[in-house]
Amino acid sequence: MIENSMFEEEPDVVDLTFPALDPDEVTYEPRSSRLLVRGLGENDMDDDEEDCESSARLLGMSFMNRSSAHRSNSSPYTRQAPPRSCSRPSSRTIVVCVLFLVIVASVTMVFYFLPGCTFTKAGCHKPNKTNPIEPVYPISTNGELFPWAQLRLPQSIKPLSYDLTLNPDLDKMTFTGRTVISMSILHSTNRIVFHGANLNITKATFKASDVTILEYKPRQQLAVNFSEELKAGQYCVLTMEYSANFSNAYDGFYKSFYIDKDRNKRVLAATQFEPLSARKAFPCFDEPAFKATFLIKISRKKTYMTLSNMPKAKSTNLSNGLVQDEFEKTSVNMSTYLVAFIVADFTPNTKNVSETQVSVYSVPEKNGHTEYALTITSKLLEFYNNFFDINYPLKKLDLVAIPDFLAGAMENLGLITFRETTLLVGKESSLLEKQVVASVIAHELAHQWFGNLVTMTWWNDLWLNEGFATYMEYMSLFKSDNVMCSYILRFRALDKDALNSSHAVSTDVNTTEQVEEMFDSVSYEKGASILLMLNASFPGDQQFRKGIIEYLKQFSGLNTDTDDLWNSLTQKLDRKKLRLLLLMMTSWTSQKGFPLVTVNLMGNQVTLAQEHFLLTSDNTTHTSSLWHIPVTYVNDSCSLAPEYTFKLSENVTWLKLNYKNTGFYIVDYGKDGWSALAQALFSNVGVLTHEDRASLIHNIFALSRLGRVSFLQVINLLKYVSADTETSPVTEALLQLNNIYRQLEKRQESNLASRMKNFIMSTFRNLTAKQTWEEEENVSKQELRSALLEMACNLNDENCTQQATSLFKKYMESNGTLRYVQSTTNISLSYSASFQAEKRKMLKGLASTQNPQRLVQILSFGLRGSLIQTQELPLVISTMCQSFAGCLFAWDFIQENWDRLIEKFPIGSFAIQAIIKSVTSQSSTQAQLNKVQAFFSGLKERGSQMRSVQEALETIKLNQRWMDRNLPTLQKWL
Repeated sequence: MIENSMFEEEPDVVDLTFPALDPDEVTYEPRSSRLLVRGLGENDMDDDEEDCESSARLLGMSFMNRSSAHRSNSSPYTRQAPPRSCSRPSSRTIVVCVLFLVIVASVTMVFYFLPGCTFTKAGCHKPNKTNPIEPVYPISTNGELFPWAQLRLPQSIKPLSYDLTLNPDLDKMTFTGRTVISMSILHSTNRIVFHGANLNITKATFKASDVTILEYKPRQQLAVNFSEELKAGQYCVLTMEYSANFSNAYDGFYKSFYIDKDRNKRVLAATQFEPLSARKAFPCFDEPAFKATFLIKISRKKTYMTLSNMPKAKSTNLSNGLVQDEFEKTSVNMSTYLVAFIVADFTPNTKNVSETQVSVYSVPEKNGHTEYALTITSKLLEFYNNFFDINYPLKKLDLVAIPDFLAGAMENLGLITFRETTLLVGKESSLLEKQVVASVIAHELAHQWFGNLVTMTWWNDLWLNEGFATYMEYMSLFKSDNVMCSYILRFRALDKDALNSSHAVSTDVNTTEQVEEMFDSVSYEKGASILLMLNASFPGDQQFRKGIIEYLKQFSGLNTDTDDLWNSLTQKLDRKKLRLLLLMMTSWTSQKGFPLVTVNLMGNQVTLAQEHFLLTSDNTTHTSSLWHIPVTYVNDSCSLAPEYTFKLSENVTWLKLNYKNTGFYIVDYGKDGWSALAQALFSNVGVLTHEDRASLIHNIFALSRLGRVSFLQVINLLKYVSADTETSPVTEALLQLNNIYRQLEKRQESNLASRMKNFIMSTFRNLTAKQTWEEEENVSKQELRSALLEMACNLNDENCTQQATSLFKKYMESNGTLRYVQSTTNISLSYSASFQAEKRKMLKGLASTQNPQRLVQILSFGLRGSLIQTQELPLVISTMCQSFAGCLFAWDFIQENWDRLIEKFPIGSFAIQAIIKSVTSQSSTQAQLNKVQAFFSGLKERGSQMRSVQEALETIKLNQRWMDRNLPTLQKWL
């Protein structure tokens, strides 16, 4: 669901030997990884960006801050001198120590032999009614002791294959199943522990004998105890029969429906198992490392069809009038989260590509909207087969548009599922909508290699899946379809990673909540950014690609962690380059955050320093974290040298680091440096690329939040923006200014908010006036037009609102495919072969209303999933929160309906993260902070510990600090 002389010496090596542990009791801890980098430089700027980029020279200029002011004594890069001598303790000291040990031993024995004293993990306890003993192992639902006490399953048993038989009843919304798991005993054990959630297991057999299934619901674990030990090397089979209800949420085996062209309700069932929901459909070892093969059989009515990961092998008529479809056994080992099956009445559009049958499925009346996806998928499949030097491993690839689907898409092996908006393209679709579809398909197809063929061992390394898929999404489209390669989302990843609540790309994951929270911009965008920097740092063309191919071939069908990737990428490097690369890798994946690079330009000499860019609202000190940074730059007369201090060939007037924004860091040029850049842009917008201009705007706003630059410096840089016509810098400036406007509005600083609105509109008035309301032929121009017109209409620009109202009336009079009907008592959306993308646009329009009654109705409908699909609630809430009144209603709604929300969306999930961010990110007062803190702290196990909650509280405090510091400036300037 993207080098330094300090390290010339060999690192110290310490050999630590530990006693052997029981394999069942070993908990997984991710291994540390090491990383390096070098940088790019640029002599001059050509009009042709490709020529400009290809002329950039490798610099070998990763640097570390050598200033003692920014390094603590505990830095891992600081070596401590060995002691000069080792003194021997005195006789008196020895006597005192021995006496102390005797006393401790005596006290321990007294407590041990006290009657009724039971030792647990917490120490000695006497059982009583008010202080019961907490056992080492938890209690099963039947009152017996559950034989496992960890989130991660024991490693003593490996599943080899699953034989699944599923019998869904779409009328009663229930299903029955039979699961046969063949497994190998790796280490002798007297228990089998696996997963199951909300399953009523009616019969279980092991070696032809009935067995009792124990259940521990808090961890969704099942277990079987045995009186005799299962010996290592044995093969055994566990068979279970069970029944269950379809899930009411968007995970597991869940029910869904759509309204057809004749206004009939059509029911279907689909799956979404990532990350932890295969266990809701069948008993299984539901962790990525437990790969196995799957043979799946599903029964259905004759009016339905079924799909699964593999091609259909045969269909059999059953005595009860149903048909059972049996699919081929999977030809590769799969993790359970990649299993998928669908029961529906969809129709396909099919094409053969590179010996693979590619099919795009949709509801029957939208089959005409599948051609674009089929064409893009065909191109991308051929590209990936060639790029990875490994052909897609299955004979078929299905892409399915599901009418009610929470995720944007899911990469199930051979059966990729999508929202309709991310797969279907009609005649009405814009270039932007086509680009969204192409990007999502590229991302999910990349997962067929990164994630499916080679899978991370545990969720702590999710970035190996999502970072790579995000990176390849951009790479593949840029190579194969000339779609604009935009990394603008990296700015939002930087914003998140600047907070203390952020996490390392590869980090510990110890709860189900933490698993869900790994699906964020750090795993996706920061992961992709690291790979982009890494690619630029490899010596020689195609070296990075060769390392990727080596990684995929070496670990095909297996599980990996971050170290395995680094080892594959560096296999053919010499020892010195290997050591530097590993050091760089670690600095970017094993610690949270990113560096702030400070530039000091004195004549023709440039000095660079770095520190941790950390936004904190308290007195937290910056950490001693250091990064190996690939430094690139451009200026009006470039010359490069591989040191953290270097000289340019002659005096220059300005210097811009992080050429084209390829590095994941922020740069501070100092007061004079920022003034020089502002003057250069004001004189000539084209002196920097649009990527460089966008990164300057983002960086200076970020530094303003940090308190390193004044807001007057921000305004000085923005003087040039009215002359900019490129999408990325204009949209970034719009976003940053709009954020300040919304904060002022939510603080009820009406006068200042009004003046800020006027400033925004005047800054972009000329550019907005040039935008047409006709179809654009260029994706970038369409993005720009969309951002400008949305801004103008949201700020109630009269020309914009009049034009929008006029076009809407014409659309309604032309009998558009989607009708919006609003009366004084209700809101309804009606469909006539409606197009999903149009529906979402209309929904955003509905959610933008200032009518309190309408706001309440929209939220209520969304929660019930009646007229508005529940999958759209995050969009509805985000849209509402653009206004002060809407955000108040959304906040009240969330507080009143929190338990129902987390029934629909798992705690920590991306949907919950988005909802929390929407209602809190523009708050900036102590009263708002108190309300948010009070509500979430009262949730306890129902979400109080979410990282997104800590992020929300941090953001409000930072907003408050920025406003308190800058309100006088705003009042004077505006």
